[in-house]
Amino acid sequence: MTRYRDLGLTVGQLPVGRGNAITDVEGVSVGTTTLIRGEGALVVGEGPVRTGVTVIVPADDIARRPVFAACHRLNGNGEMTGLEWVRESGQLTTPVAITNTHSVGVVHDALIAEEVARRDDASSFWSLPVVAETYDGALNDINGMHVTASHLREALASATGGPVPEGNVGGGTGMICHEFKGGTGTASRAIDGWIVAALVQANHGARERLIVDGVPVGRELGRDAIASAWDEEDAIGRGGAGSIIVVLATDAPLLPHQLQRLAQRAVIGIGRVGGGGENSSGDLILAFSSANGEHLRSSKLEMPADPVGVTMLPDGAITPLFWGAIEATEEAILNALVAAETMTGRDGITARALPHEALVAIMTRYGRGPAA
Repeated sequence: MTRYRDLGLTVGQLPVGRGNAITDVEGVSVGTTTLIRGEGALVVGEGPVRTGVTVIVPADDIARRPVFAACHRLNGNGEMTGLEWVRESGQLTTPVAITNTHSVGVVHDALIAEEVARRDDASSFWSLPVVAETYDGALNDINGMHVTASHLREALASATGGPVPEGNVGGGTGMICHEFKGGTGTASRAIDGWIVAALVQANHGARERLIVDGVPVGRELGRDAIASAWDEEDAIGRGGAGSIIVVLATDAPLLPHQLQRLAQRAVIGIGRVGGGGENSSGDLILAFSSANGEHLRSSKLEMPADPVGVTMLPDGAITPLFWGAIEATEEAILNALVAAETMTGRDGITARALPHEALVAIMTRYGRGPAA
């Protein structure tokens, strides 16, 4: 797997975390299940299959020990379940799963079933899982419903800290970004002793609007040079639509209203790469903090009668974290593009990878190359 910085390129001004990934936030783990099988003409229910599921686990025993969270919508032609409770309570009480548009339901149900199976108080347990989606129907037999509960269980079981798979993996398997092959990407920033990190499922953007560190790469590598999958498939997504899911994590002690402000800044990171929240795009952002979790309880029955203390970073110190969210989101999208490999899906439709050598040559020509 090749990442953006492996090409000798950089973006932004802040230092990256130790792994440049969402798992740089202590306690956060990521797991994926990737489904790739079949080729040729689409036969609904049989394939070809180019899809999967990604799971982000914010903390151990998240159902009993929630974390503060908030969300933001750039454009709402998409789905992220459970957000009404996040808005109401300011808390995240489940893992976050990301999959394709038509597999939200089965993944949602599977997350509940997994928590029920591990509890001894299942008779009184309830859950509103957070499950997000982007559309992979240009490459995948999306109406074949190939993601199952077992695939969610596999992703959960594989969730770990450390390096995160990127590109054509998990929920990002069949995704297209700025008319190149897209998918899963992650990045982090280290700010004043805190980490702000992002994981994206990138399936959005028009070719001509792709910007890399201020360089108009999409115009340099137009459709005349590298064909777009949308040239082969008149589906939603042509002309810059599609969707992006962003999950931000931080270990800074932020309260829900501060996390909402952090989530809003991810929009700037999307915009710096050329995304604009087009009419038919679903651009949804969730932000959570791993701090203060020891003070929170998910069940009314467990709630202590006495007040509990929480810590909060003063608003006057939050601006550097905003920039961390901007830069981490920006680089996570670039990592998704660079890590992704050319993929041919149903009916021979091909999403071509962003070519590394051409990218480096363009960046060098604009004074942003490895020697710059």
